[in-house]
Amino acid sequence: MTDGSELFGPEHVKRYVETDGEVGHDWKRGAPVAILTTTGRRSGEPRSNPLIYGQHGDDYLVVASKGGWDEPPAWYRNLQENPNAQLQVWGERFPVRARDATAEEKPELWPIMTAIWPDYDDYQRRTEREIPVVVLEPQR
Repeated sequence: MTDGSELFGPEHVKRYVETDGEVGHDWKRGAPVAILTTTGRRSGEPRSNPLIYGQHGDDYLVVASKGGWDEPPAWYRNLQENPNAQLQVWGERFPVRARDATAEEKPELWPIMTAIWPDYDDYQRRTEREIPVVVLEPQR
């Protein structure tokens, strides 16, 4: 049985959901992963993605990096269309409302995320696009 560190994409989502995060929460280099489920902006169907996350107070943080590509990830474009989503952290699932960190917030939030996944700094250097930190506010 895998510890989840080599999981990726749909298989990561499947194993995480099946095991309430026992397999898949702790990913490469110990990065914590949550499952974000958005609504497809064209299909209207639920779309689940495993994402490295951090926390700031009661809020969860994710980075729309797509590895430094010039276009943002599909899950981010889905959130721009509909900011209401669901987050699963371990076995807990709850509704969240997404928003981009403001210019005033980002200098505090970016280092939280680069402490978890230092590659985000490299990703930002690869693209002209300003990579957003997305704040996921629980709607419990």
